[in-house]
Amino acid sequence: MKVSQVIPILRIFDEAKALEFYVGWLGFSVDWTHRFDDNAPLYMQVSNNGIVLHLSEHHGDSTPGGKVFIECDGVRELHKELNDKKYKYNCPGLQEVPWDSISVTVVDPFMNRLVFNERLNTQK
Repeated sequence: MKVSQVIPILRIFDEAKALEFYVGWLGFSVDWTHRFDDNAPLYMQVSNNGIVLHLSEHHGDSTPGGKVFIECDGVRELHKELNDKKYKYNCPGLQEVPWDSISVTVVDPFMNRLVFNERLNTQK
């Protein structure tokens, strides 16, 4: 088996709140959107710096409260950038975690969590 990409699907309930959080605050871009008709639930793809997420209003695609673990560099800078934006619904902390990493966890309006994790010691 050769995997080319893994894309998490996160449940959302409100397009405006999703856009405010993912595009307005986190800096993702909307790659595409889909609805079967004007009154159908939204399904869309957002991406940022190699992170690709599918956001879905369809009740059968996912459940609220998912968690995505993102290995990356620049967590301190991300922490500062997000807090400097003064988003009134989130003020993430910078946490040293027991697996020799630092992390920033953000929670979207639908209780999905994105954990940005940076390993401190890459010599293992």
